[in-house]
Amino acid sequence: MHTPYLSISVGYSPALDPTSSIILPTRLVACPHATLASTDGVSSVPLRNPLSSFASPSISHLKDQASLPVDSALEDEDPISNPLRRPELFAGAPAARRRGNSLNRRDIEVRNTEPQSNASRIEEYRTSAELLELSSDREGTEDESATLVYQSGDEEDNERQGFQAVHGDNCDNKSSIAETDDEDSCLETEPGKLFVGNLPPRIQKNVIAEFFRQFGPVKDVIIIKSQTDPEKNKGYCFVTYGGPTAASSALKAAELHGVQFHGKNLVVKLDDGRRLKERKALRKQWLENGEHVYPSKWHEDREEASMTFRRFVEDNPKNWQLVVTMFDKIDKPKRRDFCLLIGYYARRGDKHNARAAFERMRGLGIDPTSYAYTSLLHAYKMARDMKGAVACFNEMMEECIQPTVATYCMLISGFAKDGNIECADHWFQELKNKGLPLNAIVFNAIINAHCKLGNMKQAEELLAEMENEGLSPRIETYEIMIDGYATVRDESKCLEFFDKIQEAGLKPTVYGFGSLINLYTKCGKMSKALDMATRMEAMGIHHNKLTYTMLIDGYVRKDDCANAFTIFEEMVKARLKPDAVTYNVLIAAFCKDKQKDRAIGLLNRMLKEGIQPTPESFTIIMDAFVKADELNMALNMLGNMRKRGCPPTRVTYNVLIGGLVQKGQLDRAAGIMDQMVQAGIPPDERTYTIIMEGYAHQGEVGTAFQYFKRLKEDGLKADVYAYGALLKGCCKAGRMQSALAVTKEIAAAGLKRNIYIYNILLDGWAQRGDVWEASDIMQQMRMDGISPDVHAYTTFINACCKCGDMEKAMETLKEMLRDGVKPNLLTYTTLVKGWASSSFPEQAFECFQQMKRAGLEPDYVLYCCLLHCLLSRASVAKDTVKPYILAVSEEMSSKGYCVNLDTAIKWEKYLNRAEYHSDELMKAVEKVFPPTWNRKRTRKDFTLDVLS
Repeated sequence: MHTPYLSISVGYSPALDPTSSIILPTRLVACPHATLASTDGVSSVPLRNPLSSFASPSISHLKDQASLPVDSALEDEDPISNPLRRPELFAGAPAARRRGNSLNRRDIEVRNTEPQSNASRIEEYRTSAELLELSSDREGTEDESATLVYQSGDEEDNERQGFQAVHGDNCDNKSSIAETDDEDSCLETEPGKLFVGNLPPRIQKNVIAEFFRQFGPVKDVIIIKSQTDPEKNKGYCFVTYGGPTAASSALKAAELHGVQFHGKNLVVKLDDGRRLKERKALRKQWLENGEHVYPSKWHEDREEASMTFRRFVEDNPKNWQLVVTMFDKIDKPKRRDFCLLIGYYARRGDKHNARAAFERMRGLGIDPTSYAYTSLLHAYKMARDMKGAVACFNEMMEECIQPTVATYCMLISGFAKDGNIECADHWFQELKNKGLPLNAIVFNAIINAHCKLGNMKQAEELLAEMENEGLSPRIETYEIMIDGYATVRDESKCLEFFDKIQEAGLKPTVYGFGSLINLYTKCGKMSKALDMATRMEAMGIHHNKLTYTMLIDGYVRKDDCANAFTIFEEMVKARLKPDAVTYNVLIAAFCKDKQKDRAIGLLNRMLKEGIQPTPESFTIIMDAFVKADELNMALNMLGNMRKRGCPPTRVTYNVLIGGLVQKGQLDRAAGIMDQMVQAGIPPDERTYTIIMEGYAHQGEVGTAFQYFKRLKEDGLKADVYAYGALLKGCCKAGRMQSALAVTKEIAAAGLKRNIYIYNILLDGWAQRGDVWEASDIMQQMRMDGISPDVHAYTTFINACCKCGDMEKAMETLKEMLRDGVKPNLLTYTTLVKGWASSSFPEQAFECFQQMKRAGLEPDYVLYCCLLHCLLSRASVAKDTVKPYILAVSEEMSSKGYCVNLDTAIKWEKYLNRAEYHSDELMKAVEKVFPPTWNRKRTRKDFTLDVLS
């Protein structure tokens, strides 16, 4: 009976390594998802955890067992007679064997699958590290992760895999770096390897390992699974001994030939590697002929379908339906095909389909490798699910598959993208503890992590460590440092590293220039940004979408929409198609300039040019409508957004809910929140905070607390702003005891009270005029190390004014100036109101003059407040306030301010009491009355109103 030669791919297992420091128990447990793969990629299936254990018998006991003849059957099923087995799978065997002639077991040979030696493994890690290049996280780039590209290799084995870095225009996205191995060394007969036949059909891996461990440390056990029944094996396996005594251990174990094992008489033989030599000769023939020689037409068709699928992945990455269709056309896909599909989903950030492809591969019995796991981990990283990425890493370790440098780079860059520098440092340290060789790519990843957060001191230390390791910084390393210093806006350091690029004999790329352009645009130095762009063009480096977008954003920041649109037109003339990010910058500029029609025009232009708008495109316009109190237009935009196939995001719903809350339409806001839940988007802390603030503003504190309860029921953690919404409601309703209870809950939640919370408490006590409690809040604020801001000082001054303690209010103003806090318009308005309430018009006018000397411009509210104060005292202190009234009225009239009719009627009442004969004050004040003011008619109406 003949068994087809097999290709085994098994990860290095530390649990079976005698040099490992792990203490092995007497009874081993198999890895929960370990799998064994055949050459056709289908013959093996996942192993399951054993339900029973087996204790190793003594040698003397084994020798006493009865033995079957050497020619006993090797397996329970005949692969030739089984109609489910394909004849094509045996195309590599001689014709007589394919016709079903009886075969000798000595013809069964397998390829060498022993993990490499320590020196070879280090070289493999070094090669794997070079397969992954991490581009720095530059503003506007799509992704810094590596693109997975596979080289074509031998049809049955030696899947060559490569990671290729995507660096914009610097790198050809179709090139790859393939692993290279010494064929002669990998095809030599492996010492310490045994063929074990006539196994029980349901024996477990750990039981076999425990049985053969009596002769020496077992490095690996490979059980060949049945194709037709995943629960059974084919009746044979391969056992490999490790350590310096591997050969002698195998010779001793070969004496177990014929020993009874779980009711079966074992067939134990040394592996002579004859089949591997035949495969070496076949590979040599392929190289001499210059073309692939396929064992059959079926193999050739499968390879052609595989290559077609690969071409579609490279040439049509956006058409995912076509890519999946091409994959489905592959008859019995191999591991490399599945890895390519997983990598394709990973680049799209589709972790669910990537996991589905991974499980489909494993369900077909194809053993996942470290490269397959790294590709799956890449998918979780792109989906911003680092918890899933870590779980994938743990699953990889449970299956005894050793991670490579590329795997750690994925974790480091993923946590860096999420801003979790502690986890990024943890994985970098673990990589160093593993003893894997570090390279420039690894250092670039961790340096980029610190640069993203502005930790430039740590980045400099890592750069020095990199140089101490004997690694020369690459152009990417310098550009990462430039981008990091651009983030913290350190122009001198940026230019220093830019000069180092030229000193090292390297040529700056568009990304280095782009970082400097980004720095200057954010600092408002557009002239320097344009000079840098000109210098870049002089070096023969062309603009890309990112640099043009930076220049557009720079002009938008300076409210120069005309020049921004000019740069946009230059970008179009340069035959660079603007993307959604560029359009969003211009849409935001027009919305900021209140040109909503032009913003909608740009949106329509996007659709006309075939550019799919992002949710931000619609949300920016909706926010502009909300700020303009055009809620109906914002809701219509929501409908258009859905019609265009662009699903609303949580930010979109929050913008609409915030607009409705500002208009006091809380019922409609709650309805939008229900739509949000129905759309599968759970509300976040911001959503609940917005709607709680709305109910708190209307005094419905009970409803606000109900939403706060829902927030906790949804498993969300309330922040200080959520608690602040409750505090506002309590303070507005005068329920200060409830407010104090909320502050205690803030402390119980482990949150620190910030200036926002203290200002709310100050407002609450100020509304009650309780200056003592307000003073206590100010003292607590200073004890917590929080310096009062202008709002806190103004609120405390308001508390003093309400209780009539103007002396304390003026002392607070002086203290405010001593602390370097500049009073604003609201501060002086509060003081003017306080002096007016205390019937001191002279001091009110003095505060008005002091404000003008401080360089502040009075507004309509302050003018009305001051003039009302002066007119109310005109009847008792006419001579004192008369010059003030004339000066304020003239100044107010010159600025075009005009009061409403109700205010005019009230002020006329004050003037009638102050003047009986002269109309000098009346004529001065009437200049700020409404244009339709009719003095005689209004007086009659006013008299009737008073009588009624």
